[in-house]
Amino acid sequence: MRFILVGILVAMAVGIGAITIFPLTPFYRGQPYGAPFALVDQKGAPITEAAFRGHPSVVFFGFTHCPEVCPTTLFELSGWLKTLGDGGKNLNAYFVTVDPERDTPEIIKAYVGNFSDRIVGISGDPDKVHAMAKSFGIYWKKVDTGDGDYTMDHTASVLLLNGKGEFSGTIAYGESADAAVAKLKRLANEG
Repeated sequence: MRFILVGILVAMAVGIGAITIFPLTPFYRGQPYGAPFALVDQKGAPITEAAFRGHPSVVFFGFTHCPEVCPTTLFELSGWLKTLGDGGKNLNAYFVTVDPERDTPEIIKAYVGNFSDRIVGISGDPDKVHAMAKSFGIYWKKVDTGDGDYTMDHTASVLLLNGKGEFSGTIAYGESADAAVAKLKRLANEG
């Protein structure tokens, strides 16, 4: 009976893991992840999905008014990239806002500049930003704080894309530095 219960628990854990990762897995292998987009980077220059091609990319969706998850993730990402040194020089990192109403290119530039000059901020027309986030399987929701302001709930995982723009994995919020660096090293070596 104990073996049956353990088997059921293992099957449930695998099922929950599959359900969690399925939205982040492309339906067809060998295809770039997400839909085409036309937004602007932190300098106001046009940026498209072509930015995620030709080199591995690390993509994180968040917002500049985020109290904990976003600054923690960007701080950790900066540290991971430093740890990789020259071994990660081919990795490009992006911070895409889920709050484009407040996060203008100028605000994002100042924000990501606090963490690393290797992270490029992305913003743009709210409808286009949200269409991009949706195509990448990102959850976001504006939440009224009751004082006339709002915050944003959003996916806290970092997406990893290979040099062809294909989904290659995630780094979960709170994942150990050793595991994150190992994933980034593998991604850098995949090219």
